[in-house]
Amino acid sequence: MKKCIIAFVLIISSSLCAQVQFEAKVSKTTLGLNERLRIDFIMNVDGDNFNQPNFEGFRIIAGPSQQVSQSWVNGRSSFEKIYSYFLLPNQKGTLVIKQATIEFNGQIYKTSPIRVTVTAATEQPRDPNDPQINADDNLYLVADISKTNPYINEPITVVYKLYFANIGISNFRELNKPTYNDFWSQSIDIKQPVVEEGMFKGQNYRYIVLKKTVLYPQKSGKLTLEPLSLDIDVQLPSNRRDIFGRMMVTETSKKVSAGAKTIQVKALPEAGKPEDFSGAVGNFDFKVTPTKTSLKNGESLDLVVSVLGKGNLKLFTLPKPEVPNALEMYDPVHNEQVNTPLTGMAGKISDSYTIIPQFKGNYPIKAMRFSYFDLGSGTYKTITSPEIMIAVLDGPTPTDAVATTGSNKNKITATEQFKYIKLKNNPIDLQQEDFFESNLFYGLLFFPFLMLPLIVIFKKKKEAIDGDITGNRIKRNNRLAKKYLSEAKKQLLNKELFYIALEKAMHNFLKAKLHIETSEMSKDNIQELLLSRNANSDTVQDFIALTENCEIARYAPASSTAIQQDFDKAVTIISALEKQIQ
Repeated sequence: MKKCIIAFVLIISSSLCAQVQFEAKVSKTTLGLNERLRIDFIMNVDGDNFNQPNFEGFRIIAGPSQQVSQSWVNGRSSFEKIYSYFLLPNQKGTLVIKQATIEFNGQIYKTSPIRVTVTAATEQPRDPNDPQINADDNLYLVADISKTNPYINEPITVVYKLYFANIGISNFRELNKPTYNDFWSQSIDIKQPVVEEGMFKGQNYRYIVLKKTVLYPQKSGKLTLEPLSLDIDVQLPSNRRDIFGRMMVTETSKKVSAGAKTIQVKALPEAGKPEDFSGAVGNFDFKVTPTKTSLKNGESLDLVVSVLGKGNLKLFTLPKPEVPNALEMYDPVHNEQVNTPLTGMAGKISDSYTIIPQFKGNYPIKAMRFSYFDLGSGTYKTITSPEIMIAVLDGPTPTDAVATTGSNKNKITATEQFKYIKLKNNPIDLQQEDFFESNLFYGLLFFPFLMLPLIVIFKKKKEAIDGDITGNRIKRNNRLAKKYLSEAKKQLLNKELFYIALEKAMHNFLKAKLHIETSEMSKDNIQELLLSRNANSDTVQDFIALTENCEIARYAPASSTAIQQDFDKAVTIISALEKQIQ
């Protein structure tokens, strides 16, 4: 009897499990690099906690969209829920769409992985009403380099231009950012890209400047600049017209790349290189200026060592002055007044030394030398400052100092330094209360013992706080998120600063909530972590879309209304995630 019951239960449970169906279907298993793929996740039960795969190798261009249908036929009900996505492949090869999961009645159900083969871009059939215009022949991303064979520390510029003709463009998305290994780099802000006209490949094109960067190579040899790659929405005109007679356009996307660039850097010549050369390259003037050359004992002077001109001002050190022992010299205060336009660094750097004399007399500050490599003549040049004489008008002499510290220590010499001895006396009342055994005496005596327990408690509490590395990081990231969100609100009228602050606010919010570092903040990882913490999938998609839009919006036209909407959207998304994340 028991065996029959067990068998009956197993049959019933297996039949119930068989009733749950959850599968993934794709529109095609082989497609071109420029074709779209539709994937549907279909379930016959109303499952909870749907988790999409990370779609590695694809970019989501639409979705998820959800469809639910339920019907009754001959007294039997049927149910179907579908999550649909449209994907665009990022690369060729065999790509695997991993498993999606749902939860139903406490059980986890998974789809099977799907293999998709991505081939080279295919030629799309053209509508006979469309003109023979395509993005390939009308859209180019170019990196203009000012010089490809510079010396070490000679400035070069890289300007990224997007040329286009006969088409419309919008929504730039960076796929690969250029890296500048072995270069000192300085990006030049572009507040608002402006459409200009110019010649390219012998034809008239419109273009916009996307990035400007000044580079200073730091080693010789063949150096490579990694490419900038973009994904751009393109509007292609057609011959078709709408009911109002206006031209209709076809929306598509296009990937463009500036390509890797090679820079052949020349080493500085060894012939004629001065021994004191510290790496300065450019055209400079060198000055050593004291604030005063005559002073009294107890006064101080500032000795300013400065270099001004055009060159790699932030990439070398200034020479250090040598002063006699009778002049006490303190560590310098470094100051930089340097601008970095497209032509390279220009301005002034200086070290200011505070000097205090110890004895009366005249003291020379030796002449100083500054050497640099002049790009104009291709030779080394040296500038020598004049010797500076510092006159200390009064105070003890070095001889007096030796006399008072020699073997005859008890002898008082009649020198002018005795004028600093205090001559006036202040008589003390001998009838005043004795300090010993007074209330103040006992208070000061027992005060350290009373403070000891408080010090121990405070120290333990501080050690506990300092030892909580994760908690401190979360608190810091929370503070930064609030700070940058507040900064974004202040910069609503300044588009670029607004989106920079908004992006930092959202990134620090994630660091605080998900306990992650910057290196872990990939799109797929963020999406997976948020969904695993029970965040709503629509809210997660909105968050990722907004963070991606922050970088694009800095270079794309945007109205004050759009900026305000992005800020309100960020506040709404952060508030929603605060409630959803567990």
